[in-house]
Amino acid sequence: MTESKADSKAGSKAGSKTGWPLYEVFVRPRRGLNHVHVGSLHAADDRMALLAARDLYTRRNEGVSLWVVRSDAITASTPDERDPFFEPSGDKVYRHPTFYDIPEDVPHI
Repeated sequence: MTESKADSKAGSKAGSKTGWPLYEVFVRPRRGLNHVHVGSLHAADDRMALLAARDLYTRRNEGVSLWVVRSDAITASTPDERDPFFEPSGDKVYRHPTFYDIPEDVPHI
């Protein structure tokens, strides 16, 4: 049902000329609430990935938080299984916000 990026790319080390694993980089902008995927890079270890991501993706001080995740640690659904994978949430109407009273002083909802 789900496919890891490692499966779809036949392993992160195999595609790298350096033999270093591939990392996905996420940055949270100054005014943003969410981390956004901004790109990928190869690095020898987690610390090197973090430092390289800082240098590559936050050169103009546009980020306040940075995440790096090894690509082979990410598991994702595939677009062709969209309907059957997300279908079970359609019958859970209690999850819709129309059933809850949200106070006006609660931010970002």
